[in-house]
Amino acid sequence: MSSNLLSTDHPVGFGGVVNQFLWNWENQSLRVVYETLGQGSPLLLLPAFSSVSSREETGELARLLAPYFQVFAVDWPGFGESARPGLDYRPALYQQFLADFVKSVFNTAITVVAAGHAATYVLQLAVKQPSAFTKIVLVAPTWRGPLPTMGANSQVAGMVRELVRSPIVGQILYKLNTSPSFLKFMYRRHVFADTTRLTPNFINQKWQTTQKPGARFASAAFVTGNIDAVQTQADFLGLVSSLSVPLMIVIGESSPPKSRQEMQAMANLPGVKSVVLPGSLGMLEEYPAAILAAMQDFLFLPSTR
Repeated sequence: MSSNLLSTDHPVGFGGVVNQFLWNWENQSLRVVYETLGQGSPLLLLPAFSSVSSREETGELARLLAPYFQVFAVDWPGFGESARPGLDYRPALYQQFLADFVKSVFNTAITVVAAGHAATYVLQLAVKQPSAFTKIVLVAPTWRGPLPTMGANSQVAGMVRELVRSPIVGQILYKLNTSPSFLKFMYRRHVFADTTRLTPNFINQKWQTTQKPGARFASAAFVTGNIDAVQTQADFLGLVSSLSVPLMIVIGESSPPKSRQEMQAMANLPGVKSVVLPGSLGMLEEYPAAILAAMQDFLFLPSTR
């Protein structure tokens, strides 16, 4: 498997320099977009997986971190501005992508801040290659997709996934589940705590993210649990227990009950630094200043006050 870098020289996105990482997966070249901002030691910012996943949600935290680090914010394959081919999106793809990206882009150990489902992939790589990371911060970490969390078994989830992947019915189902009204409902339910932020312009920007060609394929994989890299809470906690890299987790006090319990189970493990802050599953985007303030000692940063 080979990969190479192409840089663009015009600042777009959230004010950084936008780059393309050309990555080969099963004999297919995929264009992965990432953005860099700031100077200093490298810090990788990974957004949560979701139907609206985009590096844009890390933008404000990236700007706050830029005085202290050279920040790299990534659009996962199948999401954001990265290529969205109709692949079989599964854990092996994202495990290999993250390993190849870290190996190709960085020549020194890095700090990583990862949200949501990105947590499992970071933990797996850190257990396998602990020398790749200096510190890990997980924000509202999760390991199980929405349908499995709601109790759907693997057979039902698989049927839903194949339906969404189908040409006509799939497009209709995806359109219904990414309509602006549905996106606003989901944000109010478990993504943002402050619903006054859910303005028509905000929701429209999120909706635009879901409308790119091929967007339904990776989204369906996430929703149905097909990119769950572990299958049990015990396996997830086992990764944390096996970790030799310093770890901090940030818990949103308004997170859904099941997710909050699982985050707390992580926090209860020996050696894990944790903090509870306002917010829910989208807290990295909603409360970046509070997150920076909470992790500044862990990252050995000067006071942000």
